[in-house]
Amino acid sequence: MDKVLNRILEEHLREKGNLILLLQRIQETYGFISEEKVQWFSDRLEIPASRFFGVITFYPKFRMKPAGKNTLTVCCGAACHIKGAQQILDKSREALGLSGSQDTTEDLKFTVEKATCIGACNIAPVVILNKQVHGAMDPEKVTKLLTGSPKKMSLSAIDGCAEGPHRRP
Repeated sequence: MDKVLNRILEEHLREKGNLILLLQRIQETYGFISEEKVQWFSDRLEIPASRFFGVITFYPKFRMKPAGKNTLTVCCGAACHIKGAQQILDKSREALGLSGSQDTTEDLKFTVEKATCIGACNIAPVVILNKQVHGAMDPEKVTKLLTGSPKKMSLSAIDGCAEGPHRRP
C-alpha cells in the first residue's frame, strides 16, 4: 500500500496539485478515502487532517466507505422531483434492503445515491444504473430494473456488469 500511496504523493508534489485532485486520485485508486489514508497524507504534507475531512464531507462525490460494485443514481432535480424521484429513491432503497442512512448494501453489490440533476429532464424521472440512463421511471420500474424482471436479468447478472464501482462523470 505504501508504494501506491508514495506514487500518488509523488504525482501530487510533481504536479503541485490541490487537495481536491489529491483526494480524487486516492478515491480513484482505492474506491473510497479511508481515515488511515487521510492521516498518511496529512503527516507527509503537513496539512491538518481536518482540512482533508472538510473537503471530503463538503463534496458528496467523495466517499469514506467502500461503494458497491453497482451504482444506482436517482436524479432528484426539479423535473424528476416533481415526477416522483423521492418515491423512486425510497422504493430502490427498500428493494435493496437499505435502511436509515445506509447507502450501500452489506454485500457491497449496490450503492444508491442521489444526484442534484443529471440533465435529462425531458425523460424525467431518471435513474442511472452503472452509467446506463433509464428514463420515465417509477417505483415499479426501478424495482424491476434492480431485480431484473423486465429483461429477465438477475441481481447476479447486474453484479457482473463491466462498469465497475468507481464511476465518475
